[in-house]
Amino acid sequence: MHHRLIAGLALALAASPAVAQDRTLTVYAPDYFASEWGPGPAIKEAFEAECDCTIDYQTGDLLPRLKLEGARAEADVALGFDSTEMKQARETGLFAPHGVDTGALTLPIDWDDEVFLPFDWSYLAFVYDNEALEEVPGSFEELVAASDDLRIAIQDPRSSVSGLSLALWAEEVFGDEVEAKWAKLAPKITTVTPGWSEAYGLFTEGEVDMVLSYTTSPAYHAIAEEDDTVSAAIFEEGHYMTIELAARLAGSEEPELAEQFMQFVVSPEFQSLIPTSNWSYPSALPQAEWPEGFQAIAMPEKAIWLPEDEADAKRDAAIEAWRQGLSQ
Repeated sequence: MHHRLIAGLALALAASPAVAQDRTLTVYAPDYFASEWGPGPAIKEAFEAECDCTIDYQTGDLLPRLKLEGARAEADVALGFDSTEMKQARETGLFAPHGVDTGALTLPIDWDDEVFLPFDWSYLAFVYDNEALEEVPGSFEELVAASDDLRIAIQDPRSSVSGLSLALWAEEVFGDEVEAKWAKLAPKITTVTPGWSEAYGLFTEGEVDMVLSYTTSPAYHAIAEEDDTVSAAIFEEGHYMTIELAARLAGSEEPELAEQFMQFVVSPEFQSLIPTSNWSYPSALPQAEWPEGFQAIAMPEKAIWLPEDEADAKRDAAIEAWRQGLSQ
C-alpha cells in the first residue's frame, strides 16, 4: 500500500513541470512587515501553501528603493506603502492595475483605486496611560489648550509618515490658524523623533504622558501584554486615517503569481492575520470578525482622509506650518 502511494507520488512529481515548483514571488516590503514579529512570515506560509511557489521578501525603505531602481526593480509586488505616499508612488509609473474587486473592502471610506489596494488601516491618535493622565483632551482644540506641563512625543513630518499625517490632520482641523495652534502646542512637545518607534519607546518608558500613535495601539497592549492601561484620546473633530497599500509591478516576471497574491490580500486568510500581527484594522474583514480586543477599543466617529492629489498639494504647506509653529 505504502509503496504504491510513493510510486504514484513520484510519477506525479515527474509529470509536473519543474517551473511550477521553482516559481518565486519577489515582494518588496518594509522591515517590520517581514520581521519575525510582523505579519510577513505567517502570510508567506499561507500563500505558499496555496500558490505552490516561494515568497522572497526583500525589505527596506519601499518608495526610495523603487525610485532608485525604476524599471530595474526585481519586485513582483510591493507591499507597505502609506496612503500619504500614493501620488509619489503612482508617478513612478512602475505599477499595473491590481484587478481585485474592491467591493470586498470594509474601510470607513469608499475606495475604488485600480492600482493601490489597501490591506490594513488605522486612525492616528494620541495615546496615553489611563491610570496616570487625569485630564484627557476630548478634542484637538483641548489638546492645544492643555497645561504646558503635559509632555508629548511626536514624529517629524519630514522623515515619518505618521508625522506627515499629523501635520495634514492639524491642517484639516485648524485651517488658516494651524501655525498659531502649533505654536501654542509647542511647549508641550518635549520630543520630536525621526520615526514612530523612537517616540513610542519614550512613552512605554514613562518619559512622556502622550505619544502620537494609532487608535489600534491599545489593542496591542490589551492582547499581547494583557495590559488595559493604555488608551487613545478620541477627538470630536475626527481622526486622520492612515492606510497601508499593496501594488503589483508592471514589470513583474511572474504576473500571474502577482495577480494571485493581490487577490490573496483581501482573502480571509490574509486579513485574519493582520490585527494581531500588524496591529491594525484589516481592510477587508467585517468588524464583527475582528478579535475581541479590537472590538473593545475606542473608535472615532469621524474619519478624516485626503485623496492623494489633495494630500500632496497640502503637504509642503502643512510641514512648513508645523516647522514655523514649533520654532516660535
